[in-house]
Amino acid sequence: MRRRDPAARCGRGRTNATQCRDKAGRAAARARKPAEPTTAQTTTAETTTAACRAAGERGGGRGRVLVARLDDAGDVLLAGPATRAVRTLADELVFLAGPNGRAAAELLPGVDRVIEWRAPWIDHSPAAVSNAQVADLIARVKGVDEALLLTSFHQSALPLALLLRMAGVRRVCAISNDYPGSLLDVRHVVDETLDVPEAERMLAVARAAGFDLPPGDDGKLAVRRPLPDIGRESGHLLGVGGAADERSYVVVHPGTSAPARTWPADRHRQAVRELVDDGHRVVVTGKERDLTAYVAGDAAVDLGGRTTFAELAAVIEGASVLVAGNTGPAHLAAAVGTPVVSLFAPVVPAARWAPYGVPTVLLGDQQAPCSGSRARTCPVAGHPCLSLVTSEQVVKAVRELTQ
Repeated sequence: MRRRDPAARCGRGRTNATQCRDKAGRAAARARKPAEPTTAQTTTAETTTAACRAAGERGGGRGRVLVARLDDAGDVLLAGPATRAVRTLADELVFLAGPNGRAAAELLPGVDRVIEWRAPWIDHSPAAVSNAQVADLIARVKGVDEALLLTSFHQSALPLALLLRMAGVRRVCAISNDYPGSLLDVRHVVDETLDVPEAERMLAVARAAGFDLPPGDDGKLAVRRPLPDIGRESGHLLGVGGAADERSYVVVHPGTSAPARTWPADRHRQAVRELVDDGHRVVVTGKERDLTAYVAGDAAVDLGGRTTFAELAAVIEGASVLVAGNTGPAHLAAAVGTPVVSLFAPVVPAARWAPYGVPTVLLGDQQAPCSGSRARTCPVAGHPCLSLVTSEQVVKAVRELTQ
């Protein structure tokens, strides 16, 4: 006889998409009409947004709420809409980020404090798990009242949920297709075969926990204002002043966090020269100074290694277009409203991780053999999904977005 997941009994009489064991939430939910589905991948939640909001208001707010997204900068930026939703009811919002996502977390509107912690089940180069590492996190999240754990479809929220329980966090919400036992109070179950934009997927988790965007919020990506005045550091190189309010140049960002997502350096260099020949001023950005110097050559401004993450946001905001792979700056462009020529390797679905909410031209063979592999190093000889993209295609795409 098949054993039923005990959590399934929580939503008796309703579709078992989100299980909420919180007593106040259940009582309020019974008194109100169930919420509508938030995206194509979700069904009716047991605890409605309105009910949880009402319960929070009766209690004077939801206290200190932690939002966690433990991977890279782009993933953290995509968590922005969900974070703003949480901020509507949180008395204090603490963001838990990994070392690669901290700078992005500090740019999110609504975040009061950032805790950096390297998760051994998510980090690309994880260290061995130690008692000291675990104790450090538990000590730093003491006093958190509830937590929203945001993950990608291939990540588990349960290890972090366990640690937060050990720290005394009373209410924890996350997506989990695995049985969570007592680790989650709000268990959101989704159909992972559907490719929903990552920002919408995370916002659906916030809504399941009883948080929603404030009136007038369009749900797009955003950054904290004001951005740094790049005139002090690099504005003279760009030929602009103040906050770079003239969209008079194209930014080319050749680096990515994984080789499988990288367009060849010589193609970047050729595209820079052809963009200049087409009448554009070009700025090359990135951490890798040797790479940016090579790509810029004598044709473009090289800002490699010169900007903080916030300053990079200001540089990209001043651009007419960003040319980049599937990497953090592409999502930073979306957050400041700059169109993107996206050199997108299909190792992850573009439907989930393409730049969100801004005009975008997607380049790269999305049906290549590496599609959906999640590979960090290309598994196909010759890297055909991106190596077949030409510099002429990039110039044409930039022209399309600027006309």
